[in-house]
Amino acid sequence: MLRVRELAKTYPGGEEALTGVSFDVTGNEVVAIIGPSGAGKSTLIESINRLTEPTRGTVSLDGTELTDLSKRELRRARRDIAMIFQEYNLVERLTVMENVLSGRLGYLSTWKAFRRKFPKEDVEFARETLDRVGLGGHERDRADELSGGQRQRVGIARAVLQRPKIMLADEPTSSLDPETSRAVMELLTEIARDEDIPVLINIHEVDLALEYADRLIGLADGAVVFDGPPVELDASARDRIYRDGDPSESDSDPDRAAEATDETDNGPSLEKREIQRGLN
Repeated sequence: MLRVRELAKTYPGGEEALTGVSFDVTGNEVVAIIGPSGAGKSTLIESINRLTEPTRGTVSLDGTELTDLSKRELRRARRDIAMIFQEYNLVERLTVMENVLSGRLGYLSTWKAFRRKFPKEDVEFARETLDRVGLGGHERDRADELSGGQRQRVGIARAVLQRPKIMLADEPTSSLDPETSRAVMELLTEIARDEDIPVLINIHEVDLALEYADRLIGLADGAVVFDGPPVELDASARDRIYRDGDPSESDSDPDRAAEATDETDNGPSLEKREIQRGLN
């Protein structure tokens, strides 16, 4: 079970992105975090695995207090927390198979990780997972040869290969067309059921959240203002979340601009590469 208690984040300069967020996620729930631009959705997702360090509050997964862990301990704990990124976070020059297998690097010794010596069972599991996400036959393709939808499927396959206790997805459909977005959401819900793990998704497309999520958490100004099943998201609840704004508008948290400067044409930032591989 994921347990979040009084989680808060204040950025340098005094901007409060989260102001005491609390909730639990259990079983194989698909939970969608919704809210307007700047509500704190991405900050919340990234604070759970400490890609962003929270200012205060606690996060625990199956009894392990993540917020109290040392860097070494956190590296091990992150093997249980798979992360699916908006911008895919693939290493463009590597093949599909190499990117997917990076989900197992956190389980290898330093020498084997350096040489990319994966057990045969990991390679077979990677092939099975690629078939499962619809990318069978693309094992040798370079990541930079793929479409956006295919890249996101590689990211999902990499996450599955971690055999995690929970999946976190940060706007996994924001760069995709509507048809591909639905296919990705169907895949995430299928994985939650088949693997019997919860999936926590930050998403700005409310219609997709209503269609695929078991539960919605609505954020406004860094606080939870709604927590319940999609059928309970009535006009009053929407007003509390969006304050009469347009829930279909594109959104991002204030830290996105700074985060974007850390990315390069060759792939994700070092911190995110390490997190996706369970090495940091």
